[in-house]
Amino acid sequence: MNTTLDILRTNLGKALADTAYMVIVATIIGVVLGTLIALLLYITENRLFTPNRVVNVVVGFVVNAIRSLPFLILMVVLIPVVQLLIGDPYTPTGGAISLSIAAVPFFARVAESAFSEVDPGLLEAAVSTGAPITQIIAGAVFPQVLPSFIRGVVLTIISLIGYSAMVGTIGAGGIGDMAIQYGYNRYETGVLAVIVVILIVLVQLIQWFGDALARRVTH
Repeated sequence: MNTTLDILRTNLGKALADTAYMVIVATIIGVVLGTLIALLLYITENRLFTPNRVVNVVVGFVVNAIRSLPFLILMVVLIPVVQLLIGDPYTPTGGAISLSIAAVPFFARVAESAFSEVDPGLLEAAVSTGAPITQIIAGAVFPQVLPSFIRGVVLTIISLIGYSAMVGTIGAGGIGDMAIQYGYNRYETGVLAVIVVILIVLVQLIQWFGDALARRVTH
C-alpha cells in the first residue's frame, strides 16, 4: 500500500499534466483544422455553394485514408516524421503531434456531419439574399450546428483521452505511460485502479459539461 501511495505521489501529477498537455494541443489543432476541412467538404459538395467533385473526392479520400488506420498503427507510422520534426518522438510533444494528426480527420467528419444537418430551406433563403459565403457560414450555418459542434468537440476530447493512453505504449509520457510502467510492468494493481477511477470521473465530467453547454446553446 505504501509503495502504491509513493508511486502515485511521485508520478501522478506529472502524468496528468502530460496527458492534459497532449489532449489540449491535439484538440485545438484537431478542431481548427478539422473544421476548415469540413467546411471545404461541405462547400464543394453543396449545390448552393461552389460544388467541385474533384476537390471533394480527393480531400475525402485523404481524410478517410488517415481515419482507416487504427491509432496505434498510425502512431508507429508517424514516429519517423515526428523524429524529423522535433528530434525525440518519445515525449509528450511527440505524442501531441501524433494525436493531432489523428484528431484532424476525426473531427473533420464529425463537423461535416453537423453541417449536413442545416435546414436546406434556411440555407436557400440565406443564399438568395446574395450574401457572401463567409457571411452565410458565420451567420446561418454555424448558429444552427453549434449544439452538434459542441458535442463533436466533447466526443473528440474523450476519444483523444483514450488515444493518449496508447501513447504510453511507446513511452511518450502521460497517464497511459504510468499505467504501463507501474500498474502493468510492476504489478501495482492499486496504481491501475486509481488511474481507471480518474479516467472514468474525468470522462463523466467532460461529457456532463459538454451536454450542459450544448443544451444551453440549442435554439
